[in-house]
Amino acid sequence: MNTTIRTVADWLGEANSAVVFTGAGVSTESGIPDFRSPGGVWSRRKPILFDEYLRDPEARLEYWKQRAETHAEFTSAEPNVAHRTFANWEKSRRIRGLITQNIDGLHEIAGSCNVLELHGTARKVGCLDCSARFDAEVMLRQFEETQAVPPCPKCGGVTKHATISFGQSLSPSVLQTAIGWAREADLFLAIGSSLVVTPAAELPALAKSSGARLVIINREPTPLDELADAVIRDGVGATITELQRLLEPAPT
Repeated sequence: MNTTIRTVADWLGEANSAVVFTGAGVSTESGIPDFRSPGGVWSRRKPILFDEYLRDPEARLEYWKQRAETHAEFTSAEPNVAHRTFANWEKSRRIRGLITQNIDGLHEIAGSCNVLELHGTARKVGCLDCSARFDAEVMLRQFEETQAVPPCPKCGGVTKHATISFGQSLSPSVLQTAIGWAREADLFLAIGSSLVVTPAAELPALAKSSGARLVIINREPTPLDELADAVIRDGVGATITELQRLLEPAPT
C-alpha cells in the first residue's frame, strides 16, 4: 500500500490537469453520516421522489421533516483534513478543482473555489418557480415554527432545498462542465465514493477512456476498481495525509 500511495503522489506531482471527485466517504470523517448507510436518514425514512414532491403536499411536508432532521448534522460539521488538503492542492495548482457528490458545502468552507456540486447544496433553499435562493437555516427555522412548507419569500412559489432529489435532473451546466473536466484530465482521483450513483459515477470512467490515470480511494470495493490504475482501500483522511506528506519537499 505504501508503494501505491507513493506512486499516486508521483502522478499528482507530475499532473497538469488533475481533478478530484468526492463522495460521502470524504464527509463521514467530519461526522456527517452517509444517507444510505445503516442509521442514515434513508434507512429510517423513505426518500421523496421529485415528482412526488411536485404533486403531493404531504410528500413535501415529509421531505422538509427529513431535511430538518439532518440539517443540524451539516451545520455542526467542520471540514476535515481531506477538505483542507484539497483546498491547498487547488491553491497550489496541483488540481484543477473538485467535482463532488456531497451536498454539505464543506469543500467551500475549507477554502476550495473551483467546486462543481453535482447534487446541489443543502445550505440553500431554492424556489422551483422563480429560481431565487435563500439561506436554508432561515427557511428551516420558519418550517420548524409553523410545521408548514415555507413559500418563496419572493414570489410565493414552491420551495425546496437546492439539492437534487431522486428523479430530478442534474443542472445541465454543472454536468457539462464536469464532463469537460473529466475529458481534459490527465489524473482523476475518485475519493470516498461507492461509484454507483449515475450519472456522477460515469465521470471516472469517462476520464479513464479519455486518457487520464484513474485512482480510486475508498474503504469498500467499487464497480470501477478493475478499470483503475491504482486502488487504495483505506480511510480517506489517513490516505490524503500520507499523500500530502509525500508531496511536501524534503527539508534542506
